Amino acid sequence: MIAGILFMVSLVALIQFGVYYWRAVIAGVAAKTVSERIRVAAGLSTSSIGAQDFHNIIILNDLTPDLQGPAGSFRAIRAYYSVVKTLGSIIPAMSEWSKAEMATCARYVAVLMDQHLERNMATAAQMRGI
Repeated sequence: MIAGILFMVSLVALIQFGVYYWRAVIAGVAAKTVSERIRVAAGLSTSSIGAQDFHNIIILNDLTPDLQGPAGSFRAIRAYYSVVKTLGSIIPAMSEWSKAEMATCARYVAVLMDQHLERNMATAAQMRGI
């Protein structure tokens, strides 16, 4: 019985650590700058990427399969965005937090797309012999 309780507590702690680590990685990537090319291609009119820009960036990602890279279709970040959006609409006290998290998700996807574009351009230049 005690072994089962210890196992469950350890499992919960491991899952909690994993979630915190994943969020820290997303925040670290999202803190990087996004080039003007991605902003223009996604149709973003402001210089800062907000929560409302997530869908435009995802649509751009879906339209450019060559820029998807190893992250593919961003299933995990899409699911996280949906959960956070739902929490923010259901629980009013969490609305500011959910907007900040959704903006982080949008910046994360934009930064990864920008990095994939840079790699594709560097590879193309290398193949041309430049």
